[in-house]
Amino acid sequence: MDVEHKDHLLAFRRHAALYLVPACAMLLLWRFNRRTATAAADDVGLVDFSCLRPPRRLRIPIPGLLEHLRLVGCFDDGSVEFMSPVIEACGMGEETYFPPSLHYIPPSATNADAVAEARGMYLPTLDALFARTGLPPSAVGALVVNCSGFCPAPSLAALIAGHYRMRADVRTFSLSGMGCAAGVVGVDVARGVLSAHAAVRYALVVSAEIVTVGWYSGRDRCKLLLNCFFRTGCAAALLTSTGGDGGSAAVSVPANCKYRLVTLARTNRTADDRSYASAVREEDSEGITGFSIGRGLGGVVRDLLRAGAHLLALGPAILPWHEKLRRGSKKLQDDGDGNTDGPKPNFLTAASHFCLPSSGKPMIWRLAEGLGLVEREAEVALMTFHRFGNQSAASLWYQLAYHEATGRVRRGDRAWQLGMGSGPKANSVVWERVSEDPEPAAADNGPWADCIDRFPARE
Repeated sequence: MDVEHKDHLLAFRRHAALYLVPACAMLLLWRFNRRTATAAADDVGLVDFSCLRPPRRLRIPIPGLLEHLRLVGCFDDGSVEFMSPVIEACGMGEETYFPPSLHYIPPSATNADAVAEARGMYLPTLDALFARTGLPPSAVGALVVNCSGFCPAPSLAALIAGHYRMRADVRTFSLSGMGCAAGVVGVDVARGVLSAHAAVRYALVVSAEIVTVGWYSGRDRCKLLLNCFFRTGCAAALLTSTGGDGGSAAVSVPANCKYRLVTLARTNRTADDRSYASAVREEDSEGITGFSIGRGLGGVVRDLLRAGAHLLALGPAILPWHEKLRRGSKKLQDDGDGNTDGPKPNFLTAASHFCLPSSGKPMIWRLAEGLGLVEREAEVALMTFHRFGNQSAASLWYQLAYHEATGRVRRGDRAWQLGMGSGPKANSVVWERVSEDPEPAAADNGPWADCIDRFPARE
């Protein structure tokens, strides 16, 4: 072999080594993260969940809502003219729901009305869940209730525990002020209780927003947006400890579980003042309390997912090894070309089904495009918003119910629930279907049972 060919061969070997070293390091990191993620999930299973389908008498079609805004007496012409095009263009349909208190003229937003709304949502939702699982309320060892804007005394968790006569040692938690990301926080709290207390076999997570006290009757346009988007909804999820050893990739899952918890990640940008002030509950110049949504919220969401390291924290736990290798090799190439942004992960390889924040059509599309998702993945959030509006943390469960109602979820599939809320925070939980393939959607009595044949709706 001549000298020239030897030089080329040596250069090739050195060049290949530059790629093999980081590739091997990534494989070791993947193995470590996989074991860590499995231990972090701590062998938690999702037995089942239930979503409320409110009675039709609470339905508020868009023409009726626009007329209602003019008649209630608390909005001037300018406020009505501002809200009307927002409602008509946001992608919401004709079958969303208001609580009884907001159907009155003028609306009644007392503490008693808010408690009545809570009872009207929690109890039917939990009755359905207990009926579906066959589990008596006395078997629940931990109860986590999240509601961002209403925090009464006794607590909402106490309301539920008292109604169902739960056992005296049930561990109850009421979370407030956590926004649309609170559902994942609730799952995290329940997971912690199941992990720390061997005597607690089942934990219940209930998510809802009390719209009665969230209604804003002033003139500040930043606060009027919530009137346009938020609607009645409630979801409850029953979790259990699967009893695995936490360090093995092969997780032991009880036969009564539909899903197992793969991983959970929570990040926030609370320390950044601009981000903190992007969504905040405060009084306006007239002393009327409302929830302000800042103009820069979209940029805050982008920073939270990227600079806030949420996707960086979540990616190693859910991306398959071949996608990590692709990104690693592409990053080496980009670094050589002077590109410091790095390649975007292909999250379509990480999950089969996506549940995104149901915050209106423009924001849903913007978030989906930022994650590299296409129309099929954005469809679920868009259709949930169209049918039910923004139900805060409960929306993620309505989206999972949509996936199930369409018959798309098969054994082994992964579903990613991404919640984003005030603080601001981004929280994700990834579930894997472990039960047998579901029965046809027509046999289900979930929130989509009477309308899934009409979706996806086309404008």
